[in-house]
Amino acid sequence: MQNQTHPPLIDPYNRRIKSLRISITQRCNLNCIYCHGEGESGSPDTNAPACEISAETIAALVRAALAHGVRRIKFTGGEPLCRSDFAEILQELPPLKDISLTTNGTLLSECAHDLAEAGLHRVNVSLDTLYPDRYRRITGHNMLNTVLDGISAAVNAGLTPVKLNMVLLRGTNDDEIGEMIDFARKFGSGVVILQLIELMEFGESCERVDMDAIETALSLRASEIVTRSMHRRRKYLIDGAEVEVVRPIDNSEFCANCNRLRVTSDGKLKGCLLSNHGLVDISSATEEEMHVLLEKAVAMRRPYYTPDL
Repeated sequence: MQNQTHPPLIDPYNRRIKSLRISITQRCNLNCIYCHGEGESGSPDTNAPACEISAETIAALVRAALAHGVRRIKFTGGEPLCRSDFAEILQELPPLKDISLTTNGTLLSECAHDLAEAGLHRVNVSLDTLYPDRYRRITGHNMLNTVLDGISAAVNAGLTPVKLNMVLLRGTNDDEIGEMIDFARKFGSGVVILQLIELMEFGESCERVDMDAIETALSLRASEIVTRSMHRRRKYLIDGAEVEVVRPIDNSEFCANCNRLRVTSDGKLKGCLLSNHGLVDISSATEEEMHVLLEKAVAMRRPYYTPDL
């Protein structure tokens, strides 16, 4: 792995950037009712491939970020697998500690092995329910079995741990947590991890669950509770299953420990999902220019929730 040759990227709140979250498209084959589109405006239907960040720009950015000590990359969308060149994007990356993908899983069964061969380490798969009728209501499509096949393919390809992203929706899927824990457990300890995610209110009106009540119930079942350094997330170990809780709303501790810089699908550095303050265009930058642009974006970075800072 390349050694760090440039100063670390540290924002004015003393948060060091350790990872990049790169959206490579706004295109998607689902229409989830809670989708936040990685904080980008515009319709996924109108985000033509010509407007998307190029593979060359991604490679140059990652090489520059690596020189500043960034070791982790996550690819998101939209649905990243809508890009036919995703395997090529992976192949152009320098060696990194962690390269992951967030996907809806509908296209994963066809390419999981090839992506592992191209350098992908692991995947997060959106799975909000195990019931076909609920899945159709949440996503607008009847593709649950295809997603389940994709999860199995990812496990078989070694893209583990597979993390299941379950956005909790009151009155829709909040009664399925026990079943989802059982589903994750059946793959074996640490192979599939369930992430319970607090709803962020984008798109169609949905209701949040009481996250305090959820965590109280989990703690009563857990044999061990671990607090991760990343965003101070709590992980509950329950009868061989791992359940992680993600609570980004009104959470200054979450923001205070955020160590990622985002990249929009049209090639702009973005300091926070919830804010378009300080966007920096890198779409036509050379690798050498990337260093200055990374430092510029990080210097403008500020927490969205700040009451305890």
